[in-house]
Amino acid sequence: MNVFRTLLLAALLFSAQPQAEEVRVGSVQRVATRENVSVPIYTYWRSEAVATVVLFSGGAGGYGQIGEDGWPTGANFLIRTGKRWATHPFNLVMVGRPSDGIDLSWGEVRIGEKHAADNLAIFKLIRQRSQAPIWLVGTSMGTISAAAAAIHDDEKLISGLVLTSTIVTYKMPGAVPRQDLQKIRVPTLIFHHENDACGACRPYEVKNLARALKNAPVKKTVFVNGGSGASGNPCEPMHHHGFIGMEDEAVDLIAAWILKPTE
Repeated sequence: MNVFRTLLLAALLFSAQPQAEEVRVGSVQRVATRENVSVPIYTYWRSEAVATVVLFSGGAGGYGQIGEDGWPTGANFLIRTGKRWATHPFNLVMVGRPSDGIDLSWGEVRIGEKHAADNLAIFKLIRQRSQAPIWLVGTSMGTISAAAAAIHDDEKLISGLVLTSTIVTYKMPGAVPRQDLQKIRVPTLIFHHENDACGACRPYEVKNLARALKNAPVKKTVFVNGGSGASGNPCEPMHHHGFIGMEDEAVDLIAAWILKPTE
């Protein structure tokens, strides 16, 4: 396991230049998942995408309302950086909340059969639209969803996994270390802020996570340090937990690793 203690060191190894293509506006569509249930997804498709990045937000999930600029307004790290993600050669899919209102703020729901069925339907729809490799990116509670989907990928639809601000406390049902991580067989990046003060995401517990990824062909743990303006609840997105003040740098580092996964 390789751990980088500063953003500077990580940047030297993973520097990425966003693409020059102009960022347009995405669109919302509803995916029929289970009987009488649908899930909205915000999608941004681009020509010659090298990967499709599926973003699982934290908390109770979703991407918020659509703003005047045509982009989701959710404050979650993965949602508020949508435009930055779109500067890289990726298709984007932000996963919304299912119409039957299952509560994704609970870990046991995120590892449950209903959520799994919803996600599988989304992955299949993505595959119909694009053959680009599908990468799952989760943050906070979204890491539970992303890890579970990679573990149960019986149809081999998933090509890579990124866990940011990972839920590692054993007290929480569905926490990533409690899942059967040896079943993950795709490149996996663990990306964390070393000053994350959320009790469910303690950095010292994250350090041991990669050991359980016994069958991931490539795995890396990166700790960054930077940003400014942290405020409020340390488990909310406007703190180091959400990479506040260094969002662009965080996205660029993750994007670079997706483009070239290395140990």
